Amino acid sequence: MQKYFIFFLFCCFLTSCVSVERQQFFGSTQGSYYSIIYYDEQNRNFSREFDSIFKDVESTLSLWDENSVIRRVNRNDSAVVLNKIFVDNFNYAMRAAELSEGYFDPTVGPLVSAWGFHFKEGMKMSPEIVDSIRALVGYKKVRVEDGKVIKENPNMTLDFNAVAQGYTADMIGDFLLSQNVDDFLVDIGGEIMVRGNKPNGKFWTVGIEKPAEDMNAERIVQEIVELKDKSIVTSGNYRKYVERDGKRYSHSIDPNTGYPAENNMLSATIICDDTAWADCLASICMLVGMEKAIEIIESCDENIEAYFIYVEDDEVKTFTIDS
Repeated sequence: MQKYFIFFLFCCFLTSCVSVERQQFFGSTQGSYYSIIYYDEQNRNFSREFDSIFKDVESTLSLWDENSVIRRVNRNDSAVVLNKIFVDNFNYAMRAAELSEGYFDPTVGPLVSAWGFHFKEGMKMSPEIVDSIRALVGYKKVRVEDGKVIKENPNMTLDFNAVAQGYTADMIGDFLLSQNVDDFLVDIGGEIMVRGNKPNGKFWTVGIEKPAEDMNAERIVQEIVELKDKSIVTSGNYRKYVERDGKRYSHSIDPNTGYPAENNMLSATIICDDTAWADCLASICMLVGMEKAIEIIESCDENIEAYFIYVEDDEVKTFTIDS
């Protein structure tokens, strides 16, 4: 259902009316959903442009498309040409890796796959298998040089899943801004960018989910956040996991150990100006745990807000960092 909002401007006894229509689009992309809401005085439909952006990202970063740029890089195709989308995501990932001292690592894909978070069921892991796969992991062993990805070990692979959805939200948002659409909410799989206001002047509202007991539990909102001209991303370990021998393993893999991260963080919400960077920071916080997460966020030069949900002494608690 479409809604119409009327604004009135009175000047010199003349009245003009401007109708601003709510445009809303839903769909699937990158293995998840998208939702785009915007208000446009020209009532334009940008669905084709959105589809084009999604196709550009997926043809560059999809690990499921054999012909994507990243798949060709991963199999050492010498003819592959790196485009802006690939290089931007590579740079975000390397920046996050440096900030986190290697906890965030775009080469961790082989371990993620081995634990069962990519294409198929995981392997039966052992210390020997973990150590052998870790030889293929290490962000300092890969670089972009003269338009090519240089790897110390040709069997190394890249994975930008912890950046791509946030980056896509930024691409959609930047496109809308380029069309003079200033009031919108872009949600790509939970990575959200908002600009401007609703037509009634109110801020956009986004809910932070209460950590659930398992992946199938009902979604319950724990906190409501009002936003304007910001991006927000939440990462949690309570819906993405595998179970083995009665133990639950998080999808956040620590490249330093080769095992799923084990700490007291249940979810990390980051609010900042850049959705791709918020995506990176939320992932970092889930990997390093509460104490290190606070240290990292407070060390950043940007204005960053954080909302952590964690466990201490068998009690669920929250911690907030304001900009």
